Amino acid sequence: MTEPSTSLPDLDQLTESGLRPKGAGSILLIACGALAREILDLKQANGWTHMDLTCLPAKYHLYPEKITAAVRESVAKHRDRYDSIFVVYADCGTGGLLQAACAEMGVEMVAGPHCYSFFEGNDRFAQHSETEITTFYLTDFLVRQFEAFIIKPMGLDRHPQLRDMYFGNYEKLVYQAQTDDPALTEKARAAADRLGLEFERRFTGYGDLATHLKDL
Repeated sequence: MTEPSTSLPDLDQLTESGLRPKGAGSILLIACGALAREILDLKQANGWTHMDLTCLPAKYHLYPEKITAAVRESVAKHRDRYDSIFVVYADCGTGGLLQAACAEMGVEMVAGPHCYSFFEGNDRFAQHSETEITTFYLTDFLVRQFEAFIIKPMGLDRHPQLRDMYFGNYEKLVYQAQTDDPALTEKARAAADRLGLEFERRFTGYGDLATHLKDL
């Protein structure tokens, strides 16, 4: 399988501005823009027409202190139109603040510390996370947006000598592949080479994300 056939907004749009909801479903998914492709692909494959999707800018992962307030604003904006709302974020660096906010607002969210965990499966990720402290993870989205999310924000495009300062304590790059795409695999391998890290590819598919959405 290569690229999903689902029609998607531009990757830069998902990074910078997110995605507005379309349709008339009874459940609204409020998600990170980095998960739009996977969620829309699951919706299409399973015929989940009762779900609408809105995405916050994926770049908020560079500023996790913005996530909780943005989710609160989105819930307040949309909740009168939907029977229920589900937040498709894990903790994502909010230090428990997002979970507390969701509990206060009466909405559910994806379990887990971050998307690397729920893509691999939270139980499986927890089993080996302590032995992978020196591992750097990429998903399909982050491979596609490697320059926008990793290289440019860290200034490595202008100052490549900073690589060792940022990644000197890492040993391996793990590409968690949601799709079986040889071109993305080669791009992930090139990213590992650029960062001076060993490369490993793990096909995770959609992991716990599919399970969570199926149960809604």
